[in-house]
Amino acid sequence: MTTIGIIGAGHIGSQVARKAVELGYDVVISNSRGPETLTDLVAELGPRARAATAAEAAAAGDFAVVTVPLKNYRDIPAEPLAGKVVIDTNNYYWERDGRIPALDKGEATTSGLLQEHLPQSRVAKGFNHIMAKDITTDGSPAGTENRRALATASDYPDAAELVTRLYDEFGFDTVNIGRLEDSWRVERDRPAYVKRQNAGELKDNLARAPRTI
Repeated sequence: MTTIGIIGAGHIGSQVARKAVELGYDVVISNSRGPETLTDLVAELGPRARAATAAEAAAAGDFAVVTVPLKNYRDIPAEPLAGKVVIDTNNYYWERDGRIPALDKGEATTSGLLQEHLPQSRVAKGFNHIMAKDITTDGSPAGTENRRALATASDYPDAAELVTRLYDEFGFDTVNIGRLEDSWRVERDRPAYVKRQNAGELKDNLARAPRTI
């Protein structure tokens, strides 16, 4: 059975963990405060989940989900993620993260920054433009009329394919934006951000996105 290493146990990380164990995945989850602070969450998740350090979660996962504040992305352990797909949920909140000129000027993307930090990993954008609570409640079976769609982007086709498969299991269609350099189209405050939309609507919103806000 596939194990997901989740680095970050906040709103998105905990919701991804809940849905993953429901689907039969094993989960190793971490946060910045230490495994002992995740006792209640792991008890809720059940026997398929355990708490660990970030490095341990990275090493244990067949693939990983990184869901930490953007200002902390350089703290993600690179060595245990080498050769693995890493799903990045990051968004840039300058009020929290401080100003990052390359993002303000439209010269970089949040997931592109993580890819630079993890040069031996295959980063894909995922789960960044959906409210955390909707991850476990808003999915529907494939073929459902008006099924909600989420976007991904990656420089590696197999990473985008993994996100597409995971989205489908979680109950969502996928729109592939393309490379990470174009993932800004689904970042904060663009038309597709945290909005319920089907695949056609998502494509339209991606096309309307301005490069800078």
